[in-house]
Amino acid sequence: MKTHTGEKPHTCDVCGYSCSEKSHLVIHMKTHTGEKPHSCEVCGASFSRKYGLVIHMRTHTGEKPHRCDVCGASFSRKYSLVIHMRTHTGEKPHTCEECGSSFTKKYVLVTHMRTHTGEKPHNCEVCGSSFSQKSKLVRHVRTHTGEKPHTCEVCGYSCSEKSVLVKHMRTHTGEKPHTCEVCGYSTSQKYVLVTHMRTHTGEKPHICEVCGSSFSQKSVLVRHVRTHTGEKPHTCEVCGYSCSEKSDLVSHMRTHTGEKPHACEVCGSSFTKRSNLVTHMRTHTGEKPHNCEVCGSSFSQKSSLVSHKITHTGRKPHTCEVCGYSFCRKSELVRHMRTHTGEKPHSCEACGSSFTTKYALVTHMRTHTGEKPHICEVCGSSFTQKSNLVSHKITHTGGKPHTCEVCRSYFCKKSDLVKHMRTHTGENLISV
Repeated sequence: MKTHTGEKPHTCDVCGYSCSEKSHLVIHMKTHTGEKPHSCEVCGASFSRKYGLVIHMRTHTGEKPHRCDVCGASFSRKYSLVIHMRTHTGEKPHTCEECGSSFTKKYVLVTHMRTHTGEKPHNCEVCGSSFSQKSKLVRHVRTHTGEKPHTCEVCGYSCSEKSVLVKHMRTHTGEKPHTCEVCGYSTSQKYVLVTHMRTHTGEKPHICEVCGSSFSQKSVLVRHVRTHTGEKPHTCEVCGYSCSEKSDLVSHMRTHTGEKPHACEVCGSSFTKRSNLVTHMRTHTGEKPHNCEVCGSSFSQKSSLVSHKITHTGRKPHTCEVCGYSFCRKSELVRHMRTHTGEKPHSCEACGSSFTTKYALVTHMRTHTGEKPHICEVCGSSFTQKSNLVSHKITHTGGKPHTCEVCRSYFCKKSDLVKHMRTHTGENLISV
């Protein structure tokens, strides 16, 4: 009758809990006394209720008597089956009074409520950090202990979180469960897909507080901010060189190790950076993707295009402090300064001759190798220098582009004009 009347005559003197059955009160009192009279003969675990021991024994026997009629899943506890059935019915009986969110499990609601109250009852005994969920505290503690309980059975990689292991396993299986509905791009990690979607939406949520520039990825913003702060957190332990990008440090370290991992499949040349290999490959393919919008000239390197554009502006920003001569490109000024210093940094290993420019050394080396790479398409004559080929071609066209300003005589080659001018100046021709 007590089930109809709701009567609960048995009350706990400690906490005031009341129940309809005396046996229930007896069991309840054990929560205060700590009494656990029912022990597991396999592992020694003890329980306050016999039913708790019965459920526990199934962890040893593997018995799962509660079966789902819909999908066939089986469980050791009836309560677990009740919770599971909600995945089929969609029932979410536990509702948040604050925001209306509903959940299948009561403990999930309890955890959710902490997003409203700000409660963080789980505290780290090492550093004092607090968390709303016990599972988050467990993961956090591993940052102190260094524990990595989740291990990859394929390669032995270990990590502190199971979710990280799940993502790692995709490097072995090749699984890419996150797919872009716009272009079909797929990836193994959800955050990569989120970032990718911004290439379609144009969204750039990460904004620089200094200059207002916006970026689609937070990592790119972090690197950008260093252009304002001048921070260079990556330092070479060998020579002390520091840089803002980790990738730059990796490339720099190869100057010490001599490693050149990026090799050309055509000629075997190797490079420290992949970008240098990409640029080098254009010497084989002839590709020149960087085009001048003014004259249409194309270049294999972007830096070459930037230097070229200055020739259209007429600007010559690089000035020699010795003679005042100015140049469009800094590299031209560097070479020019050698006419004042006499420096010849490029030396021939064969004969010891030295030159002011690398190009002059390359051309000189052909006197040793006999190489004549510049070939006339008309007669097949070959030359060590391109300028010599240009002069030679004029003999086929009959053109005489070099004119004497004194007598208006015309010459095919500039060298012939120089010799001719001496007939006007009276300079000793024998010394030529």
